[in-house]
Amino acid sequence: MLKTALKPRWIAGLVFALLLSGVFVLLSQWQLSRSAQHEPPAPSSIEEVKPLVDVLQPGQFFPGSVSDQMVTASGTYDPGKQVLVEGRLYNNQKGYWIVSAFAVNNAPTLKGAGASPQTWIPVARGWVADAAQAGPPPSGTITLTGRLIPSEAPLPNVDAGPGRASAVSTAELINKWEVSSYQGFVAATSEVSGGASIPLDGDVKALNIPPQPPAEQVNWLNLFYAVEWVVFAGFSIFIWWRLVKDDYRRDLEEDEDEDDDFDDEVGHPEATTEPTSPEPEQKVQQ
Repeated sequence: MLKTALKPRWIAGLVFALLLSGVFVLLSQWQLSRSAQHEPPAPSSIEEVKPLVDVLQPGQFFPGSVSDQMVTASGTYDPGKQVLVEGRLYNNQKGYWIVSAFAVNNAPTLKGAGASPQTWIPVARGWVADAAQAGPPPSGTITLTGRLIPSEAPLPNVDAGPGRASAVSTAELINKWEVSSYQGFVAATSEVSGGASIPLDGDVKALNIPPQPPAEQVNWLNLFYAVEWVVFAGFSIFIWWRLVKDDYRRDLEEDEDEDDDFDDEVGHPEATTEPTSPEPEQKVQQ
């Protein structure tokens, strides 16, 4: 069969099949790149600073439409309600987030057993490399500005220890602080008291968390087309192989026919014997 495949026309056919399959593979890659696309950003004004009390209601599910919204709120910190969340990165260095409880002025209060008279929200105030560098939050009435972020999930079966938390999880923090809380937290960008900005301590770094990228969606139709082009690429090579195989079989059949004709000529030669004269009759004497 190799001899058949090396015929000039089949070598040319193989080159054409490879070029065709290459085109199909490129089309598959193009479809694959289009199969995973970011959701188009919804029209929003997340960078416009809005009052927290207008954006989110305590005790309710955190809607995705307000995630990453820049908010502002006035209130006070409680220095006795502060935790450190370890394993947080800043310039590829692991450290701690300083998370403090912030009592929001004019926030709706929750009803029911265990509800506190004041509604709070966790505030990630900054990052430190060492736990000893974390100081208390500023005192007095503070006007806070920051990015509103959904609550994180607590790490299962992890006891972070006194003054620590496994994550910025309202479910975990309200048990530590015994307060009513919003279902989310604020990553602070600025704190103002008496009209003056409050600078962070020298060892505390600002978080400056940007908006999260939009979620990716899989376009199953484009993914199907990508697989389909790969199948076409393999099918073009299969067609070439099948044509070569058919040509090879035809060559075998022609060779068998020639062998049969040769055998007929050798095994059945034409008769060339001369006719013989009849024997004379013998007369019997009486």
